[in-house]
Amino acid sequence: MNLALWIVTGLLAVVALAGGITKTFVPKKKLAEANGGEWTADVSVGFVKTLGVLELLAAVGLILPAVLDIAPVMVPVTAVCWILLMVGAMTTHFRHGEFKLVVLNLAYLAMAVFVAVGRFGPESFSS
Repeated sequence: MNLALWIVTGLLAVVALAGGITKTFVPKKKLAEANGGEWTADVSVGFVKTLGVLELLAAVGLILPAVLDIAPVMVPVTAVCWILLMVGAMTTHFRHGEFKLVVLNLAYLAMAVFVAVGRFGPESFSS
């Protein structure tokens, strides 16, 4: 179970890192032209960049606390925050009719639930 949690956490961290880098450093106009990025046309540059920074922080929060053994409880807390972020992403993509992305975000949400439940419960770092 611990190995499965690490694998899923690593995958989520990679997703968060990729999304964070994209939203933080790619110009909003280019994002709006990309498949799945149409939603950025409806929001401010600051909002997109803020989401990008939050995703970068999520990537860090999913891995480093456990690796460094400094406040490892932050791993499941970060997973819960990722769940909330995915609910927002699903809502946004649903409003834009991007149903494939809704399903993809639902998969990321399910992975985060797995990490949160596993790390708060039977495979917590404190046990």
